[in-house]
Amino acid sequence: MYNAGTASPVQSVDRALAILDLLARGGEVGVSDIAAELGVHKSTAFRLVGALERRGVAEQVGERGKYRLGVGILRLAAATTARLDVVQEARAVARQLAVATRETVNVAVLSEGSALYVDQVAGASALQSHNWVGQHIPLHATSNGKVLLSGVPDGQLAMYVKKLPGYTDQTITRLSELRRDISSVRDRGYAVAVDELEVGLTALAAPIRNAHGDVVASISASGPTFRLGRERIEQVAPLLVAAAQEVSHRLGWGSR
Repeated sequence: MYNAGTASPVQSVDRALAILDLLARGGEVGVSDIAAELGVHKSTAFRLVGALERRGVAEQVGERGKYRLGVGILRLAAATTARLDVVQEARAVARQLAVATRETVNVAVLSEGSALYVDQVAGASALQSHNWVGQHIPLHATSNGKVLLSGVPDGQLAMYVKKLPGYTDQTITRLSELRRDISSVRDRGYAVAVDELEVGLTALAAPIRNAHGDVVASISASGPTFRLGRERIEQVAPLLVAAAQEVSHRLGWGSR
């Protein structure tokens, strides 16, 4: 029989997820049933489901000991749905942008203090382009990250970039400088990162907004620095901004 004193954090997480799955399948489930399903003591099952209840993803119903999924699940589902909506609405636009610029196009969202890449389309000029989908990248050293930070209130910026490690000589490593850069992103409508994450990589990004005007994602075009010089950046930027606005309109922002 399971001993609560020897449970690892991973075991606890796995069992908590198993409880949520059981509640999803069973509707209303008692602690005894949860304990039997997990193969743990009833007291352990009660402690685990209690933690889920405090997070709002499980709740008690009727008689004591019966549980069902809580309304907190809706918040988690809404966040996932929003990301899926962004990917779905951005896919065709990203493809068009990749054709127009011949560069790699990525879509990213804010996640866990970083930029999470959720979609990518390789341009014709990309040779064995690195697949960024599913990867978390630093906010302060990338164009996508700066765009996502442009949607964060100034007073909360330090919460998202607690550390600013340097990746190259061009990386911004001071919060005051990052604030100025983000301010220019808001004024200009797009961000640029030249050799900031890695030497030889340049990227531009523009904000994708939802129906309320909130920055919910970013779309970028990236390629080697030798190809994306200042003149080329000025050519690509309007195409990128137009693409971001098109996706935003598809998500309900602004009027056509």
